[in-house]
Order: sequence, then structure tokens, then C-alpha cells
Amino acid sequence: MKLPIQTEPALWGAAAGAALIAVVGFSFAGWQTSGGSATLGQAQANKAIVASLSPVCAEMFKRDANFAANLIELKKTDEWARGTYIDKGGWGTMPGAGKLSSETASSCAALLVKA
Repeated sequence: MKLPIQTEPALWGAAAGAALIAVVGFSFAGWQTSGGSATLGQAQANKAIVASLSPVCAEMFKRDANFAANLIELKKTDEWARGTYIDKGGWGTMPGAGKLSSETASSCAALLVKA
């Protein structure tokens, strides 16, 4: 079977058009792969967890019997080590949960120092 001579340029044009649409879609139109969507979803979930647990952590810190001394010690601690101080104190650890994430501990410390 012999194809008409106009078929080859039409196929090349269709292939180029498809490639151009894909480049424009992924670069400018916000299309994402499933892996990109999963990464974005995980980042948003982590951000929501930090936002919801940081105030709870700060409240637990404030209810500690040694609040004043702990706050002074927290403020004396270097900014980069404040999250570790919160984590070691156990103020942000929820019952039945594992270790507090470093982002949540740092956010909790920032709330306390700012207050």
C-alpha cells in the first residue's frame, strides 16, 4: 500500500504540534506528572501539620511548671538549636506519636520566642 505524498509532512506536523503542546502545558499551563503532584501534596500536608501542631506545642511549653526558666533558656539558645531544645524537652510530642519533626519544633520555638 502506498501512502499519498502529503501524508509524511502531515505526520511530522502532528508530531511537532504534540511536542509543542506538551512543552507549553508542562512549562506554562501548570500540568504535572503524578510524581510532581505527590511531592506537592506531601509538602502541603507537612505544612498543615506544622501549622496545626506548633500552637499545641507552644501551649504545652507554657503549661510546664518551669515555664519562666525554660523560656529564658530557650531565648538564650541559638536560633538554629531552638528546635532541638523543644524536642528534647518533649513539649511538642503528642501522646502515642513519635518524635516531633524539626520544622514543627522550630516553628514552636519561634512562636514562644516571639510571644
